Amino acid sequence: MEDVARVAGVSHQTVSRVLNDHPNVSPQTKEKVSAAIGALGYRRNAAARSLVTRSSKVIGVIITELEQYGPASTLLGLQEAAFRNGYFVSVAGLRELTPSAVLESVNHLLNQAPDGIVVVAPVQAGVDLFRDLELKIPLDIVAGGLAPEGSQEQAARMAVGHLADLGHRSIAHLAGPEQWMDAQRRASGWRTELQARGLPAAPPMTGDWGAESGYRNGLAFDAAAHSAVFVANDQMALGFMRALHERGISVPGDVSVVGFDDQPEAAYFLPPLTTVRQDFRGMGRYCIDQLLLEITGGGSGPMPEPDAVPSGQGAMPGGRAPENAPESGLIVRSSTAPPRN
Repeated sequence: MEDVARVAGVSHQTVSRVLNDHPNVSPQTKEKVSAAIGALGYRRNAAARSLVTRSSKVIGVIITELEQYGPASTLLGLQEAAFRNGYFVSVAGLRELTPSAVLESVNHLLNQAPDGIVVVAPVQAGVDLFRDLELKIPLDIVAGGLAPEGSQEQAARMAVGHLADLGHRSIAHLAGPEQWMDAQRRASGWRTELQARGLPAAPPMTGDWGAESGYRNGLAFDAAAHSAVFVANDQMALGFMRALHERGISVPGDVSVVGFDDQPEAAYFLPPLTTVRQDFRGMGRYCIDQLLLEITGGGSGPMPEPDAVPSGQGAMPGGRAPENAPESGLIVRSSTAPPRN
């Protein structure tokens, strides 16, 4: 800092103010100090800074099922929000939900002295394991819930309601893994909407979130009994539609299909997939904001509910969402249509 001060022609206290974003520094002075820092190749000593401020500026993230679109997208949102607030994210991937694996991941992060930890745990077993931990730093759990409480059911009801509004009276469901809370909530929303409309609810099919499981279920699907299917995620919907195509069953002519997540590829399925858009990255940003409130002593606020998009809105011809489309809601494309009979 003394070297930077000498080159910039200011005091080392002024250099400190610039590095700590002190408001009482003129733009001209900031520019001189920044130029001196660049010329000298100055790098902040993070370890020394953490000793003084008692803040490592590190947020730990423990995440499972990182190969899935939802958790991976949530992680991007977590990182974006952390960087925006001057924090670095250290990630510990969890391959199995056992007490020893949880302790190992937590200890790995604690060795880096994080200011707080976010856990993305999509199954109840993971929530229970982390909830029992007693840490001296804030720990937030994103449970089942790569989305706010209640919104999974609401979004599923929106998807099923869209099919019912088109005239479908027998709407099947391809659910995700039974242990996933998101899968449970989407199935619950499907069942609730059917009951509200007086429509039958046959036992749902079950997949593992992957396209192959969707394909297997599509091969066994009874298209004569159901004119529409609500699929719990886009990947399974892709495999499901492939199987129907191989069987000579037209989408949406014979069977309408709705997915969930609105992955970037969903608009390019054949046909383009009607699906529910989730703001995973926005969820990640929200979690960081809540954690930072706890870190700074501000407490945490209630989870906001996402805006709902009425059926048929939020998408342009060809499956391209408009620039002002809401972050979450039903995106209507070409995989749904009124039943033929």
